[in-house]
Amino acid sequence: MVPALRFLGGACGRARGALPGGFPRSSFDIIIVGGGIVGLASARALILRHPALSIGILEKEKDLAVHQTGHNSGVIHSGIYYKPQSLKAKLCVQGAALIYEYCNKKGISYKQCGKLIVAVEQEEIPRLQSLYERGLQNGVQGLRLIQQEDIKKKEPYCRGLMAIDCPYTGIVDYHQVALSFAQDFQEAGGSVLTNFEVNDIEMAKESPSRSKDGMKYPIVIKNTKGEEIRCRYVVTCAGLYSDRISELSGCNPNPRIVPFRGDYLLLKPEKCYLVKGNIYPVPDSRFPFLGVHFTPRMDGSIWLGPNAILAFKREGYRPFDFSVRDVVDIIINSGLIKLASQNFSYGVNEMYKACFLGETVKYLQKFIPEITISDILRGPAGVRAQALDREGNLVEDFVFDGGVGDIGNRILHVRNAPSPAATSSLAISAMIADEVQQRFGL
Repeated sequence: MVPALRFLGGACGRARGALPGGFPRSSFDIIIVGGGIVGLASARALILRHPALSIGILEKEKDLAVHQTGHNSGVIHSGIYYKPQSLKAKLCVQGAALIYEYCNKKGISYKQCGKLIVAVEQEEIPRLQSLYERGLQNGVQGLRLIQQEDIKKKEPYCRGLMAIDCPYTGIVDYHQVALSFAQDFQEAGGSVLTNFEVNDIEMAKESPSRSKDGMKYPIVIKNTKGEEIRCRYVVTCAGLYSDRISELSGCNPNPRIVPFRGDYLLLKPEKCYLVKGNIYPVPDSRFPFLGVHFTPRMDGSIWLGPNAILAFKREGYRPFDFSVRDVVDIIINSGLIKLASQNFSYGVNEMYKACFLGETVKYLQKFIPEITISDILRGPAGVRAQALDREGNLVEDFVFDGGVGDIGNRILHVRNAPSPAATSSLAISAMIADEVQQRFGL
């Protein structure tokens, strides 16, 4: 017997015949593939803008927002890091303001605890000053350069020569925010279908049996159980599987997704007094990631991390998680070999620190000397869906594309929504809703 589709509230579409086993066939005007924070925010934006349309979300897991969203550090970023005039900079600054406004409206708890980006070596100061100028260009609120005495006022246990004070940075539980987006969507009449792992997207060869609508819903989306959903248009926000979902629909699979695992350490509860807000290192433009930092959480814990090491499985949250298909995909189809050759020493150092906690502690002690190896525990991990081009370059900005032909003209793929996608989710969703409206003539 084929398991039933799982519908979470909202309208369940309009019946169009039945699936094998007697389950309803549902048809929608728009289907969003992916129930992470970007997919949920986009579905919410679309249904609020087009309340007359039937809109559904397909999620392969039994619950929503369990992967990148559910493993997020929880930081509401200010937008200081990103290239001026880039979409990342624009959407992060807009998105942070929208997240704060949304949380206030919905009564979702957050803390605007601020962030210090700290230079601990003299050679880092020019980079810190350049970063400060970039933040001003991006319109980040309240930035100021501070000296040692002011660092101590903000973070009594932190040492540093100079820092950027980012008071607008905050923390929130993004899983809670994502579920609130889902609730808004369902209350507006949207449908959420979980346990629906998409494995085919194609144009229908004929109209559904006993249907009077003809080919009004020409796209057929099938899952791994053989169940089908029909729709007019598709938006994919598939995160770690965005390239594969694009390929399923006959669209370009590039840029490919390469999974990077980020491991966190936990500061023991009795030592959490050492950290009040976010403490970040000065980023080095030679390397692709920000570096290990101190992150307070809404539950009062302190996360230390993440590192950035290659994951051997797209959902590989543990060091020994392994998928042959994912590894072959990474080696053959992405530019990982070129990226690794360009950042060999960085990659080796990240692996070494991941294996030997003492090395990570030495790095952390540059900022807070009181921390010892006995003060930390191994913590959770997340996997980042990093888009990589054939030349081994990290794709740093958002990528949206469709395809050609009948099916390509009815699909919008959100191919890369990199960090800070959670912070930017409401701003991204407005842009996706604009793009959908323009492409599909809604």
